[in-house]
Parts: sequence; C-alpha cells; structure tokens
Amino acid sequence: MKRSLWFAGLALMCVATFVLRVSSQTRPPAPPKRPPDTLLQMSIAAATTGLAEPFKGITTNGRVEPGLFPVAKSGVSTEPVRVATDTFLASLTPAQRWKTLFSVNDDEWRKWANQSFYVRQGMSFLEMTDAQREAAFGMLRAALSARGVQQTRDIMRLNTTLAELMDGNFDEYGEWQYYVTVMGTPSATEPWGFQFDGHHAVINYFVLGDQVVMTPFFSGSEPVVAKFGKYQGTAILQKEQSDALALINALDGPRRAKAVLRSPKTADENQTEAWRDNVVLDYAGIPAMELTDAQLRQLVALIELYVGNMDDGHAQVKMKEVLAHMDRTYFAWIGKTDAGSVFYYRIQSPVIVIEYDHQRPVGMRHLLDPSVPTSEHVHTVVRTPNGNDYGKDLLRQHYEQEHTASR
Repeated sequence: MKRSLWFAGLALMCVATFVLRVSSQTRPPAPPKRPPDTLLQMSIAAATTGLAEPFKGITTNGRVEPGLFPVAKSGVSTEPVRVATDTFLASLTPAQRWKTLFSVNDDEWRKWANQSFYVRQGMSFLEMTDAQREAAFGMLRAALSARGVQQTRDIMRLNTTLAELMDGNFDEYGEWQYYVTVMGTPSATEPWGFQFDGHHAVINYFVLGDQVVMTPFFSGSEPVVAKFGKYQGTAILQKEQSDALALINALDGPRRAKAVLRSPKTADENQTEAWRDNVVLDYAGIPAMELTDAQLRQLVALIELYVGNMDDGHAQVKMKEVLAHMDRTYFAWIGKTDAGSVFYYRIQSPVIVIEYDHQRPVGMRHLLDPSVPTSEHVHTVVRTPNGNDYGKDLLRQHYEQEHTASR
C-alpha cells in the first residue's frame, strides 16, 4: 500500500513538472530584468516628483474641509498592536532597528509605491529570520482582521506567481519582497504607526491613543488568480468585483445612466495611487441617497469589504463615520456592466475614497495585450480625504493641543 502511494505521488509530481515545463516553453519570453541602478534611478525620480508638494490631502475642490476628524476616544483598545509592534522591534538587531525606525512625522509615510521597481526603506522580509517574520505577521494580525491578513498574505503569494510568469524574476518580484517601517515609538498616548510596503500591498497604520487611521491602503495583484505554480488556486478581490457588478446591475436605467460615467473602459482609471496625496477629485456618479433601500444596503456592504480589512473593532468605528456621511456619498462606474467586463468604480464621501480598477498588463504584458485593461490585473485603493491620510489631521491636532498645554 505504501509503495503504491509513493508511486502515485511520484506520478503526480512528474505530471506537474511536465505541465510547468510545457507552459514555460510555450509562453513568450518575459521582459528582461532591470538592473539595480535603473530601479534606483526610477525610484528617486518617482519620489522627487511625488514629494515636490507638501502634504495637503485629497480634496474635491483644492480646499480641505475642516472638522471631520476630531481627536476623541474610540473605545477600542490599540494595546494589541502596540504590544505586537514592540515584540517585532525587540526581535531585531540594533542595526536592523536603526533602519526600521523613523520619526512619526517623517516623509517615510509618503514614500510608498505599488510598483515593483520602487527601492524601499525599512526591514525586508527577505532579511528576516523565521522568528522575525512571525513577529512581523503578529503585528499584522493585531492590526488587521482575519480577512485582511489573509488577503495580504495571498497578495504576497501571488507576487511569487508573477515572478514565475516573469521567467523566475525573483530579483524584483516574490513573496518576501515586502518591507516594514515603524514611525515613532509604540505608545498608549503618543502618536506612532507602522507601514507595510511592497508590490500590490501597502498598509499605512497610524495610531493616536485608541484611534486608528489605516490609509492609504493599497491592495491588488497581477494575476488575481494563480492558475499554476507554487500557489496555484490562490485568488483575491473576487468578492469586491462580483458584488460591485451586482450593485451596478441592480440599478434601473435612469440610475445606471447616472452612475456610469462612460463605457467602454480603455485605460487605467485610478486617481489616488502612490504620489497622489494631494489630488483634486470631485464627486461623480450617483448620490447614495438616490438609491433604493436595497441598493443602498448593497453599497454599504461593498464599503464594508474594504473597511473590514481593519481589525473588527476599529472597522466598526470607521463604518459609523462612513454612515454618518452617506448623504454626501457617491458611486461612480466606468466600463461595461455585463459578466466578464473590465471596469472601474469609485465610492467617495468627505471621509473615505475607495477605488477599484481593472488595469492594463504590466508584469504580464508579454502574455496579454498591453494596451487593453484586464481582469487579471487589479488595483484597489482606500484613502481618507480632507487631510487625514496617514492620520495627518489627528497628528496636527495633537501637536496643537500639546503646544497649547505646554504653553
């Protein structure tokens, strides 16, 4: 019995090896690897342009709407993430801590990028021991919901799938090409936070007392479903896609006409990705208050998919904030609405911006038409407009209050 099982396992391994070999032989060659100096030059150029303006925040008309984000007790403890971050920092050597720690108001917050070429700062998962990786994941488990952790890990795994599709380019892609920086000193009272940064996964997590701001938050992948390789079967952002299609198709003719800005979709549409901290983005689409009760529930559930990447307690706090502004919330769509379509949608209010976009191929441009958006390449972004990305408005108020108190 044991010998038959062994032969069966060997046969399966041979079949798998044959499939991978054939699939790699029949694919066009991937674009050549870019040398480190080229990646560094591209990174410097991106950061120089992106940081040319001081931070203001995303607005609808160039003016920040004040009073939206008061410093107040949330009633949800941040001790778990503080303890987990202390544990992670304690696992590092002095030299590793030196390159991981930044001040709480450092521009490092704004130096994130979805793109694979970006040369990042901080502590890389590639450099971490198994114990240090576990401590880093412990920090993520404390900050995110179970679903948020799963999505982040799956994005990392799909980055390995992309490396496999890029003829083994693990110099630029792969599961461990992600970095952690910590801003400030983890504290129960003083502001601090951390950043998780890498290709298709970016988490900015700001803490003040028991308040949390977890934006900018970026999630995406190319491909979004692993059809072969080490992580075959891994898939992300499928519900964010299907539920949005269900919502747009639930709208009657007049409402749909108001929501759909244009069709078909022929380009990348996201407006709030890296280096777009100050973009002016006016409301568009259909106001949420013009939806039926059933459609409004669908919209709220769609928002919850994104907000729900935070730990459960702070997600509930954020959703209360979002619901308080539903009378100024808009839903916009670009693209067709039938099954299998490529599309873009945006949900926008004074306190949140959510974007979902089917993008043109980049890593898979040797396999797909590089001029046409595909559902195999998805970018999503969550932002806090009106000056509170990275918790900037909370930090400003904290400094003002501390200055007044000390004076």
